[in-house]
Amino acid sequence: MKLVIQIVLWIVIIFLGWKLWSSIMGPVEFNKVKEARYVKVIQNLKDIQAAELAHKEITGSFTGDWDSLINFIETAKFAITQRRDTSFADVAKNKAFGISEGYFIEESLIDTLGFTPVKDSLFGNSGRYKTMMNVPVEGVNAKFDLKAGKIVKNDATYSVFEAKVSKKTVLGDLDKDLLMQEMQVQSVDGVNGPDIKVGSLEEVNTSGNWPKIYDTARGN
Repeated sequence: MKLVIQIVLWIVIIFLGWKLWSSIMGPVEFNKVKEARYVKVIQNLKDIQAAELAHKEITGSFTGDWDSLINFIETAKFAITQRRDTSFADVAKNKAFGISEGYFIEESLIDTLGFTPVKDSLFGNSGRYKTMMNVPVEGVNAKFDLKAGKIVKNDATYSVFEAKVSKKTVLGDLDKDLLMQEMQVQSVDGVNGPDIKVGSLEEVNTSGNWPKIYDTARGN
């Protein structure tokens, strides 16, 4: 009987030890995997952000279509410009004052020197723009949700876009309780809300919802 009690006690001790270890190491391992995946996801979102901003600069609006965005990257070109200041006599004003010279009009002129492909400017020799729409998590077959539209603010119309992926998609194979906590994060050090995203369909905002630490982090 004494042996049975000792065995039971050892089982209880081992179980409690495992629970203690899990309570400490579980969040540590969760955060380690989470951070590695977030870095890769945010790298793609930053590529999407750069492509959309170029699209807006050249065409005047954002796009919510992946095929259209890829085609734009492969065919569009940035204008290479140079600004120069010039001045010339204000004939009307000089005449009004009865002088030949004295008043000048100053202007800034923009000269177009040439063009450079958007693809070369943003991605160089890399072809990663062709897969930037895919969520870069092993075992996950999903694309970022990309939308674009127009909003009116202070009687002005603005083009907006948003690219996002749910944290459930990125971390769905990890601890469910820790995932639920992550989805409710509201912190200056965290990725806030249930999604990882860049841009907004409700505000004039082309930024991402991640802290600055991810702007310097690089994935493998």
